[in-house]
Amino acid sequence: MKNLDGLTDPSPRSALLSLFERTRTQSIALVAPLNDEDMGLQSMEDASPPKWHLAHTTWFFEEFILKPSLPGYETVDDRFSVLFNSYYVQAGPRHTRSRRGLLSRPTATEVRRYRSHVENALRDGVARAAFDLDDARLAELITLGCHHEMQHQELLVTDLLHAFSFNPLLPAYLDPQPPVLNSVREPDWLNHEGGLCEIGHGGDGFAYDCEGPRHRIWLDPFRLSDRLVTNGEWIEFMEAGGYETPTLWFMEGWAVRERENWDSPLYWWQQDGKWWTYTLQGPRPVDLAAPVVHVSYYEADAYARWAGHRLPTEAEWEVAAQASKPQGNFLENGALLPLAGGRTLWGDVWQWTSSAFSPYPGFRPPEGAIGEYNGKFMVNQMVLRGGSCATPKLQMRSSYRTFFYPHQRWQMLGLRLAADL
Repeated sequence: MKNLDGLTDPSPRSALLSLFERTRTQSIALVAPLNDEDMGLQSMEDASPPKWHLAHTTWFFEEFILKPSLPGYETVDDRFSVLFNSYYVQAGPRHTRSRRGLLSRPTATEVRRYRSHVENALRDGVARAAFDLDDARLAELITLGCHHEMQHQELLVTDLLHAFSFNPLLPAYLDPQPPVLNSVREPDWLNHEGGLCEIGHGGDGFAYDCEGPRHRIWLDPFRLSDRLVTNGEWIEFMEAGGYETPTLWFMEGWAVRERENWDSPLYWWQQDGKWWTYTLQGPRPVDLAAPVVHVSYYEADAYARWAGHRLPTEAEWEVAAQASKPQGNFLENGALLPLAGGRTLWGDVWQWTSSAFSPYPGFRPPEGAIGEYNGKFMVNQMVLRGGSCATPKLQMRSSYRTFFYPHQRWQMLGLRLAADL
């Protein structure tokens, strides 16, 4: 992990607290439309209730900063260390992941009080310079805690979408906005000569441990589509029998497709001869010009084969993105669904790559429980790049790697095509 992320305040403490306040405020804003019943919803083991996300991100600051490093700190309830630990084995026992939705106590109100208690302690400790840490280490940990919470902001809204999708009322989390009518334009191609390139984080600003070390990699000449695959193109794939053609699919993907009866992206259905989808703005007709979303790696790879192309590698995507700034449809835009018309490498949907999530040459996880953040997940998952309409923009940089299992669909997952030159 690196130090502060693009903060230019002349006072390091003020800059640090500014990032902290901004992050914590955003989380509370995301749950503002919810009632108490919403706060406890958990629809599957991969997802967590909104209340748990608020509490776990608070536990992170308490467990890794306040408890070990702020003399005299007292927790609200020692039992929270078990309830709100996620997967940090070295931090102690954990409540069963699949049963987070059964935690009717503490209440949402009590979780908010817990958040306030931790926030006040951290603010006071920073103001008094009371931590048993040097300034650099404290800044590193608080910055990591903020970016960790940003990741959970994304999970909070996508987990909520999945939970709401089981409600026959199909409730809208956001006030529905009228769709913007955009025509579908043919994609252009962004060519890259390849050669000996460098990828991975290697400069100032925050990065997760899995983004480094920076290293060299050889790339043959390649090209990327200048836009994402659209819903209209995906319907063509469906109508051409893409979901019924096993030769397009990996064997494991075909088995999952058969077991789960996939015949369209998650949250899609047909009504009166038209395709509809469920979104955080409620049900709406599928926008043919918008990027397709909620497709698995298996589906994305099958589509790429059908289209006569392939998915990019993560190195190809990063090298192509290094010269551009993250501009696109992110969490701060407020739509929380992919929008039509974008021609950028960033935003709208995370883009599946053909690269397995594995350590870069020379990778070493940090010591202690913090080292469990990414390293122990570097197996059986695939890398995605570019961020989505649910990703905070402050998270984005060309080296940022996220990762999911190839069968998963509930996140904002889509694709961009690539080809050899």
